[in-house]
Amino acid sequence: MDIVNSLILDPRYHDVLSIVKGFRNGVVYGTKIRAQDKLKAILKATKAHARGLALFVTTYKSLMLLQRYLSASGKNTDIHTFVAGFVGGYFVFGEKTSVNQQIVLYLFSRVAMGLVNTAMKATNFEAPPRSFALFAALCWGLVMVLFRRDKAMLQDSLKNSMTYLYEDSNHWSSLKTLFWHNK
Repeated sequence: MDIVNSLILDPRYHDVLSIVKGFRNGVVYGTKIRAQDKLKAILKATKAHARGLALFVTTYKSLMLLQRYLSASGKNTDIHTFVAGFVGGYFVFGEKTSVNQQIVLYLFSRVAMGLVNTAMKATNFEAPPRSFALFAALCWGLVMVLFRRDKAMLQDSLKNSMTYLYEDSNHWSSLKTLFWHNK
């Protein structure tokens, strides 16, 4: 065992072994993130998500009805839709909780894609082949630069997972901490 430990602690093998440990940390983290959620936390998040959506729908539909009733034409317009969505979003999802943040960031990504698709449709622009691959590459390239330059700017759970995957995989003191335990 001393021979194995001397090999894995030899600086000549550090770079290659950090790749191996990075792979190991990726498998462990991916499994941990998906498998370790406790039922209580899942139920709590589900309740918060359901409550938020129910309150938003109620607020939105109530405001749409009120605006239609107050409208001279008796019909809703795009500004009514925006106002009802804006007010509902502010009051229902305006508190920065982990569930609200997840919902709003999900929604933001869908809105951004919808706006891109709207612009493409209006200009008869077709996406080039492999455009999603380029988009994925841009996202990953930018997040890696942000992580390297100023990880404090990243959302905490993203920062923590990236630290585990890319920095913790550079350190070990034995065969045990190389393969079985992170530290």
